[in-house]
Amino acid sequence: MSSIASPTLWFVTIGVVLALLVVDFIATRKPHEVTMKEAIGWSAFYVALPLAFGLYVWNVHGGDRGLEYYTGYLVEKTLSVDNLFVFMLLLAAFAVPKVLQQRVLLFGIIGALVLRGIFIALGAAALSRFDWVFLVFGAILLLTGVKLLRDAVRGQEHEVDVAEMRVVKVMRRIMPVTDDYEGTRLTVVQQGRRALTPLALVTVAVLATDVVFAVDSVPAVYGITGDPYLVFVTNAFALLGLRALYFVLQGALGALRHLSYGLAAILGFIGGKLVLHWAHLVWPSVPDVPTLMSLFVIVGILGVTIATSLWANKRDRDRAPEAGTPDDEPEVVETR
Repeated sequence: MSSIASPTLWFVTIGVVLALLVVDFIATRKPHEVTMKEAIGWSAFYVALPLAFGLYVWNVHGGDRGLEYYTGYLVEKTLSVDNLFVFMLLLAAFAVPKVLQQRVLLFGIIGALVLRGIFIALGAAALSRFDWVFLVFGAILLLTGVKLLRDAVRGQEHEVDVAEMRVVKVMRRIMPVTDDYEGTRLTVVQQGRRALTPLALVTVAVLATDVVFAVDSVPAVYGITGDPYLVFVTNAFALLGLRALYFVLQGALGALRHLSYGLAAILGFIGGKLVLHWAHLVWPSVPDVPTLMSLFVIVGILGVTIATSLWANKRDRDRAPEAGTPDDEPEVVETR
């Protein structure tokens, strides 16, 4: 598949992404606790921007490419919610002060952009030479979907043990670590020696999780479109709004109790789509899954996931005994 992007469009897009990261750095330069108003404002901006860009893709490059863009963006945005859940657990496990949380998230977003850029370039080069790479990508997504489903059934969707994290153990062997956070500094001089701060540890931990998520997300969007530019721009737009979206959804993430089931279904579907696409290239009689069908299936899975999560939460609330009701009060026997 030929790319819609000219060298000029690539240059402008990367320039815009870098400019937005600079703006985010300026916004987080002075540590402060993010208000809901601030988070909603930035989230609205980072949702409106990719939606508007999709209109450009649709009008200039046709409805097929526009549909691929919107479907790919929806997939990446959905996967990014799982990123947020893991980030939330990491920030809590490392006891990151609220005023520093957005700086850690920004480091994580930058790391994710760099890693996904590398994976996208490698994936594009491999797909252009070897058709069997579609089969490999499909297998990765199918195995990831099975793992998510197994962990969800076992009730082990996400667990974070800081002391047992391999990256933390390695960092502690390399350099000493201070007990307390030192503002936005990653290292300080303590007793004549350079030492890491807990902020450095949590930042490295977040970057380590970025590698895992890149392995899943890049093949997932390649299952929607083979255009490296659309793969990159959907990843970039999905990631750029994570910092603000984290603070908007921080309280609601726990309510999405069936998120892992939905993600497992989406990854399984896209993995199967990639396997079918590989088979279609080898045996043209094998049907290929159209993008519009992919969009309907993904939206349907998300709708069912949200609906069942809300229903399960309501059911648990209804079943919870109400404190202080007459039926719950012990019977008082009057004696004289």
